[in-house]
Amino acid sequence: MLERFYGVSTPFGVLFGSRNKDFNKNKVGGEYVPDMILTAETVDAVKSIVNDKLISENVQTVLVIDGAGNILAHCGEDTDGLDAISLAALTAANFGATSQIAKLIGENDFSLLYHKGEKANIHFARLGGEMILVSIFGDDVSLGLVRVRVDELAEDINKIFEQ
Repeated sequence: MLERFYGVSTPFGVLFGSRNKDFNKNKVGGEYVPDMILTAETVDAVKSIVNDKLISENVQTVLVIDGAGNILAHCGEDTDGLDAISLAALTAANFGATSQIAKLIGENDFSLLYHKGEKANIHFARLGGEMILVSIFGDDVSLGLVRVRVDELAEDINKIFEQ
C-alpha cells in the first residue's frame, strides 16, 4: 500500500518522506525509496534542465511532482490560470489508478500517459520510482519530440535527486 508522504520545511530545504520512522527508506510501489531533501539548488538544477529540454521547444508548462502530488518544480507559463496544485494531486491519483490497472492485465506499471485535447495536450512520465513529470503543450509541438526530450532529461533529473 502506498504510504502517505509529507513535506517538512527544514533549515536545509524541504524533507519529503513518509511517516514511517523505523526506516530511512519508505516503501512506494513495492520498492523502498529514500527520504528526499529538496533544496533551492536542487530545484534550480531541475528547472534548468526542464527549461533546456522542454520549455525551449515551446512546451508551455512542466511540473515535476512526487507520487503524493507535491509539486517539486514548476516551469514555463501558467496556461489560462492553470491550477497546478489540483493538477499535481489528480496526476498522482491517476498514476495510482493506472498502476492498479496495469497489475490487472499483468504489467508492473505504465511509465507514461498521454491525453490529446482540441487545444492542448498533456504528457505524463514517471521519473524513477517516485517522481512524475507533467508536460502541457499545444499542437505546434510534436508528441515524438516531447517523448524524446523527456527520456533525455529523465536521467539527468534522477541523477540530481540521487546526490
